[in-house]
Amino acid sequence: MGSKINSMEEKEYLEEISAIVDNMSLMDDELMAKVFDENLPATTLLLSTILQKEIEIESTKGQFDMRSPLIGGRSIRLDVHAKEKNGEHFDCEVQRANEGASPRRVRFHSAMLDARMLKAGQSFDELKDSYVIFITENDYYGEGKPLYYVDRIVDDNKRFQDGNHIIYVNASYEGDDDLGKFLKDMTNKKTSGFYNKELEEGVRHFKETKEGREIMSEAVQKFAEKYAKEYAKEYAKEYSEGQYDKGIVDSIKNIMKNMKMSAEQAMDALGIPKSEHNKYMTML
Repeated sequence: MGSKINSMEEKEYLEEISAIVDNMSLMDDELMAKVFDENLPATTLLLSTILQKEIEIESTKGQFDMRSPLIGGRSIRLDVHAKEKNGEHFDCEVQRANEGASPRRVRFHSAMLDARMLKAGQSFDELKDSYVIFITENDYYGEGKPLYYVDRIVDDNKRFQDGNHIIYVNASYEGDDDLGKFLKDMTNKKTSGFYNKELEEGVRHFKETKEGREIMSEAVQKFAEKYAKEYAKEYAKEYSEGQYDKGIVDSIKNIMKNMKMSAEQAMDALGIPKSEHNKYMTML
């Protein structure tokens, strides 16, 4: 009986993962990273549309890890990292929540990007331009603009020409120009009706083909596991503060809500012993 229940739960879990994949758009970083990974036409479209100039992309990588040189230092994973033939570097991020697009986070991304451009002995004048682009689901600055350019300014209002570029892109912009059509594609959860074939082909591959579907399902499951581990840390913190039961229950509820897991799956993800499952089931 127990194995049958487990089998049914596993089937339900996989169906939930499949539903998550169906509901994804390119504003979800897991799908965006897969579509743009080593996809020069799609990345060229992305950058040339936002920067409004011709771009010659040499390489592009989805979910590109940038490790901190410090022991215990903060590392980051870029949604899309690209390099132009002239040596300029690009970091493109998608953010569904405003909290993930804070100016200090953008600053950190920019610093990590720049720090890896020069080798020992190179002159600082050899440092190429860098671009950090945050595509936000909401209008982050609330002024109705499609693009927000962030520049350093000298006291007399002259631009500080350091080659560092930061751009916020408002994905809620619905204009009929190239940028508006591109952003409509970014938020399209279907596999048709795209303005740009470069994006439609990529989304269709990862949502409709067997190979692409398996890759996306695996990516979502890994994200769910990572999400659960983060909440496990939170519940451990609650334990240290003397709120053991409350911390566990809150973590179970959050994982069930955000990752569409059953209570049993959430407790397993948190590493809660089977002998304690009934106790927390009565508290949910």
